[in-house]
Amino acid sequence: MPPAAAGGPAPASADRPGRLGVGVVGGGRVGAVLGAALRAAGHAVVGASGVSEQTRERVDALLPGVPLLEVPEVVRRAELVLLAVPDDALADLVHGLAATGAWQPGQLVVHTAGRFGVEVLAPARAAGGIPLAVHPAMTFTGTSLDLARLVDCCFAVTAPGPVLPVAQALVVEMGGEPVVVAEADRALYHAALSHGANHLVTVVAQARELLAAAGVAEPGRVLGPLLGAALDGALRRGDDALTGPVARGDVGTLAQHREALAEVARRSGSQEVLATHRALARATAERTLARGRLRPEAAAEMLALLAEPPRP
Repeated sequence: MPPAAAGGPAPASADRPGRLGVGVVGGGRVGAVLGAALRAAGHAVVGASGVSEQTRERVDALLPGVPLLEVPEVVRRAELVLLAVPDDALADLVHGLAATGAWQPGQLVVHTAGRFGVEVLAPARAAGGIPLAVHPAMTFTGTSLDLARLVDCCFAVTAPGPVLPVAQALVVEMGGEPVVVAEADRALYHAALSHGANHLVTVVAQARELLAAAGVAEPGRVLGPLLGAALDGALRRGDDALTGPVARGDVGTLAQHREALAEVARRSGSQEVLATHRALARATAERTLARGRLRPEAAAEMLALLAEPPRP
């Protein structure tokens, strides 16, 4: 770990080499939790930023005793600056702090944005900062529950070669597993996570609504075991885990499903679920056909059925 910058704070613990003073810029769900994880590893959190009441409550709960400060003061005090801000705000924040001379030589500058590597930190690097990109592949609640979930969680790490071990060491200290992702691949990496996790939430929410419309009192209770098994199978075996009417080439069942969904669309005035079902069924049919698991004639019937736009 680098020494404290000139004029900066003293090392967090003189009897534990490598312990750092951590400043958390963005006391939201991710920043507060990662700050707490670094604190549990022996680092000292010297300040956090945030103005909302939710931020204050979160910092009080996860980082008790840590002062809430203006961003420049957090950066001034810190040997490691953790930038946990929305992706679209990151570049402007880094540039703005560079324009005021806030970055210090030897300071670790770590961001948590999935889509960016270290190029976004170029202004800090030009001032002598050490740029690290560390993104946890996890959703956050902003509570202590997340600390347990960090254990064995994968983190995408991107950094210049000489300091890549520093990023990896920080992840290990937080209980995670570092996975190196190249600068040029960060957007694809993040798209993969968003496609899997965010769209999963949308599909599951739609399935819950459909079950409720079918009169099922506890949709989550019905879906839980099925979706848990499906997710486990998909993670272990990929496309080979697929079951259901598309995988079986059951065109009649698929047609009946579309009619049922079209009726829901007519009642609700929204084609959202019908359109989602059509797009995913087409993708499933095409993948199954490409892997030789679907008879060409059945695939042709299915794709013809699914070629029609959703009917209101």
